[in-house]
Amino acid sequence: MPRVLVTDKLRSRSAAHREVVPCVEHRPSKCLNSRAENSHQPTRQRERARKGFRGTGAAQRFLSAFSRVSPHFRPRRHRLSAHDCRAEMTVRFAIWEQITGAAGPSTTA
Repeated sequence: MPRVLVTDKLRSRSAAHREVVPCVEHRPSKCLNSRAENSHQPTRQRERARKGFRGTGAAQRFLSAFSRVSPHFRPRRHRLSAHDCRAEMTVRFAIWEQITGAAGPSTTA
């Protein structure tokens, strides 16, 4: 049993707390819960990508492949200069085209 329950300030959380675990202290706070919220960021990224699917099965099939491919197109940008990032993405799109036979984004603008 937890000692303290920390949630955001949404009123429905208080009602659920009273019903589910009334003996636990409840602290509604905007910033105390930030560590837990930040740990869910990868899950939230996948949820955003899932929007538009008809069912959870189709979303799960897509996301199982998407989670393996998406890091290839997301370089650690904070560690690279703009020039290095462009060069890295050029290499990554060339690799992607080699593997899939599909052309990357158009470079003629």
